[in-house]
Amino acid sequence: MINNKKNVTNMMKLLAVTLLSLLIYGYPIDPVSFTSVKVTDAFWGQRLKASREVTVPLAFSKCEETGRYDNFVKAARPGPENEVKGYSFDDTDVYKTIEGASYLLQTYPDKKLEAYIDSVLVLVAAAQEPDGYLYTARTMDPEHPHQWAGNKRWEKVEELSHEFYNLGHMVEGAIAHYQATGKRSFLDIAIRYADCVCREIGDGPGQIVAVPGHQIAEMALAKLYLVTGDEKYLEQAKFFLDKRGYTSRKDKYSQAHKPVIEQDEAVGHAVRAAYMYSGMADVAALTGDKSYIEAIDRIWENIVTKKYYITGGIGATNHGEAFGENYELPNMTAYCETCAAIGNVYVNYRLFLLHGESKYYDVLERTLYNGLISGVSLDGGTFFYPNPLESAGQHQRQPWFGCACCPSNISRFIPSLPGYIYAVKDNSLFVNLFMSNTATTEIGGKKMILNQETNYPWSGDVKITVDKAPGKNVILRIRIPGWVQNRPVPGDLYSYADNVIPSYSIKLNGTDVSGTLCDGYFCIDRKWEKGDCVELQFDMQPRVVEANKNVVADRGRVAVERGPLVYCAEWPDNDFELQSILVNRTPEFRVVPAPGKLNGINLLKTSAQVLAYDTEGRLVTKDVTLTLIPYYAWAHRGPGSMMVWLPRDVSIAKPLITSLP
Repeated sequence: MINNKKNVTNMMKLLAVTLLSLLIYGYPIDPVSFTSVKVTDAFWGQRLKASREVTVPLAFSKCEETGRYDNFVKAARPGPENEVKGYSFDDTDVYKTIEGASYLLQTYPDKKLEAYIDSVLVLVAAAQEPDGYLYTARTMDPEHPHQWAGNKRWEKVEELSHEFYNLGHMVEGAIAHYQATGKRSFLDIAIRYADCVCREIGDGPGQIVAVPGHQIAEMALAKLYLVTGDEKYLEQAKFFLDKRGYTSRKDKYSQAHKPVIEQDEAVGHAVRAAYMYSGMADVAALTGDKSYIEAIDRIWENIVTKKYYITGGIGATNHGEAFGENYELPNMTAYCETCAAIGNVYVNYRLFLLHGESKYYDVLERTLYNGLISGVSLDGGTFFYPNPLESAGQHQRQPWFGCACCPSNISRFIPSLPGYIYAVKDNSLFVNLFMSNTATTEIGGKKMILNQETNYPWSGDVKITVDKAPGKNVILRIRIPGWVQNRPVPGDLYSYADNVIPSYSIKLNGTDVSGTLCDGYFCIDRKWEKGDCVELQFDMQPRVVEANKNVVADRGRVAVERGPLVYCAEWPDNDFELQSILVNRTPEFRVVPAPGKLNGINLLKTSAQVLAYDTEGRLVTKDVTLTLIPYYAWAHRGPGSMMVWLPRDVSIAKPLITSLP
């Protein structure tokens, strides 16, 4: 009987694997790789330059200074003389920085940087154990490993060892390095560790059933499948997700409170959640599993309609760096970790590749231009861990953190941006983001080269020129942002509270073209010729936004945005107490270019009032001009007050106790 049960179990497992292999295919929509896009944009060019000249070199120097590299050296010569210190996930800072540097090599070829990466990889390779296991926190002193690691492999992987988390970042970095350089040195290291995990983790004889304590291995293994074509990596990613909620770990903090396909609300640690949701979207897209598609769609709906900040941040509370309850979106105490913003971009990017709808890029763009790049200073050298929407001066960027996940994450993300602009499906080319660049791609085996020119996000004018035509019909699908369709976000969490009716226009070779939108895209289907030119014009009036009445923190307040940028009031531009202001019920704004301020921005100015009590206790007002700057640019001029959500109701403003100046 026992043998029969075992045979049935093995047959069922074989059948499941076979069915999975039959369903496996690539994403329904193919991304245009970062290797095919050269960004020449003024706005993002400055960010890429800062990343190349400051952020990535700083991250590498911190790996040197803080012993990250030494950990690999020690692991290559294990023994009791090696002191195990730091965090169990410190290896990932090395992997993430290599990833960012690899992306940069596409935009800025640099033999010296490439040689430096090669020298680091020599250390990494030497630390790998014969069977592929690579986790310096254990290997450097196997008898006395890191206190979070447990006495044997995988013993505490669902808690704090981060062995699978290290694998995830290793794989992500290795793939970027391989794609950028063509070298397999890092990729082969990652494959060996991934193979080790696939051999030892599973529900077969002699294997251990365990899931990641901190997710990311799921999305990384899915990506490794796409690069290698080896289905076992996708199967392992799905195994990690399928088993979640069935092991000893069953808490909301770790999104293990129920099986993933039964989940319908974003809960727990926001970064872990976003990485897991990205993995779910990968499995949904790459296997066509309906239960995964339905589950990730439900979770996404919950985020964007109940748990999403106007700045694109996620994760409301510092308690567990976690999502709050529905509509719990405090401003002063908002956590909005930089890593969570990056994770939110990953989720929405993958859902676009699954569904092909522009709403995912509407969310992605809002996060990208606001709550993500706010996490790193304009010069690339200081960082935010949380990104609050209000401050009394207690929040300032820091030069580094002991737990360096955010700065090392930003060092890998910014350089990857070229890979998010375009995508291809059949004979369609999607234009998802607007920035100056040249892109070379293939559609139906035919090469097409586009050149995009724009001063976005300061201007809504975009020019797309065909530099090489494919010689066949191609549908150019141009995303029409939600903000120009009078919809700040999908759903009713935020809405415009003014009477502005924005518009857009599209010209083809100087002639107006019209049509209906399909999934948020304006489609032009034609046999393109070299020199064809599409000109876009998006209205960019400043807009007033109000939150759903269920968001208690934002009642009686409004936010201001223009195009994809959310604005805030900050102390250096306003010589009065921000808490005491009252925004006009129907404010009018002036757009004031300030090329010499904060690397060049557009200010917004509007009339407002400051409230105070006079000596007799009566409420008095003073007319002032309120100046707003883009949210991403705050906290560059010293500590002080900042607000995104501005009082519009008298009951919300806090009148000055002293008399007005």
